Amino acid sequence: MNINAIKAVYFVGAGGIGMSAIARYFLKKGLVVAGYDKTPSDLTRQLEKEGMLIHYEENLDEIPHVCKQKEDCLVIYTPAIPESHKELTFFRTNGFEIQKRAQVLGALTQAHKGLCVAGTHGKTTTSTMCAHIMHQSHLDCNAFLGGISKNYGTNYILSDSDYVVIEADEFDRSFHWLRPWMSVITATDPDHLDIYGTKEAYLESFRHYTELIQPGGALIIHRDLEMKEHLQDGVKRYDYSLTEGDFHAENIRIENGEITFDFISPIENVRNVDLGQPVPINIENSIAAMAMAQLNGCTAEELKYGMRTYAGVDRRFDFKIKTDRLVFLSDYAHHPKEIYQSAKSIRELYKDRHITAIFQPHLYTRTRDFYKEFAEALSQLDEVILTEIYPAREQPIEGVTSQLIYDNLAPGVKKRMIRKDEVTDFIKSHEFEVLIILGAGDLDNQVPQITKILNSKK
Repeated sequence: MNINAIKAVYFVGAGGIGMSAIARYFLKKGLVVAGYDKTPSDLTRQLEKEGMLIHYEENLDEIPHVCKQKEDCLVIYTPAIPESHKELTFFRTNGFEIQKRAQVLGALTQAHKGLCVAGTHGKTTTSTMCAHIMHQSHLDCNAFLGGISKNYGTNYILSDSDYVVIEADEFDRSFHWLRPWMSVITATDPDHLDIYGTKEAYLESFRHYTELIQPGGALIIHRDLEMKEHLQDGVKRYDYSLTEGDFHAENIRIENGEITFDFISPIENVRNVDLGQPVPINIENSIAAMAMAQLNGCTAEELKYGMRTYAGVDRRFDFKIKTDRLVFLSDYAHHPKEIYQSAKSIRELYKDRHITAIFQPHLYTRTRDFYKEFAEALSQLDEVILTEIYPAREQPIEGVTSQLIYDNLAPGVKKRMIRKDEVTDFIKSHEFEVLIILGAGDLDNQVPQITKILNSKK
């Protein structure tokens, strides 16, 4: 189906962060945009305000008339939707053009120069950084991001630029639909083993992804990853890390809550880069983002301005309270390596403060596969509160609970387990110096209320 010829787009699973970016793209084009999602959220309510028609029960009668005309309507679905979903079944039975979100993004990477960021972790922050640098530069860009950019209040940027920045998601091998002009790969620590089965299959998926980079483009890959890339002729390869590689940092200064460093590059070194969101883990992310922007023509001053004015991403090291007495933040970290880096960064920032984490594990399979690694990462902190596992798309697995992580925490860590619905009462009855909410589940929905409770204690 020619995207430019359609009149309507229907989303089965409208409220996901990635799906909503595509929805906004079509809303901007003036099409009828409608869809289903399981539950209302702040994001779906905002989409409704922007003109999207959304309902929250499987009901064919709720599908707008124009979306029932297969010649005029493109159907986009998320792999998280079960195959038995009534509306998805209707569209399949009646011969509609049905595409995954990744297929639509793949079409856009063939119509534009796709600047894609893949990796087990760091891809949302890195892609959002790159999009901000590009958007405020003389090049500009479109962008489809996996988180809400605080600079723009959205996960989507639309412009007339030939560039499109895309977060390349390895879940369900979605990134195999993309045809990047350039790509960053941040990390390949095994994840989604419920999909891939083995570490080897996971790494092979990334290897295949590197084959899709277009000749004339480039791969910017973190040093010392276990995967081995396979590039087409004419694709340049660069590596990066914190202090080594084609792109890296030197003269790093972390003082008074600010971070400054020199960006070392084979193209042009950039001195005294200030991080707008001064978190240690973001030094490496910014190196990758600046590398891709610089390879496409951003100037030194544009790189510096972009990084200085970068405001962060919702739920990515997202500070809600930051005073001398109390620090409260939320972080989407849900893989052991992400938890490790998040805990390491917050420990570097607050060396002498008591740090408490409330962690909601995400997925039974991930907890089963990595509970020892989760415990090791969390043991960097002083106090760990565990809630029940957020199941997302999964059914419970016998014997797999948060207790597995709890039992493997280091002896010196203060710990307890509570139910998710007990969290706000726990906050009310305890005092904190530094508090962080960790995880990709729905505990983050309580962050506004927690912020209010903590502010009332001042």
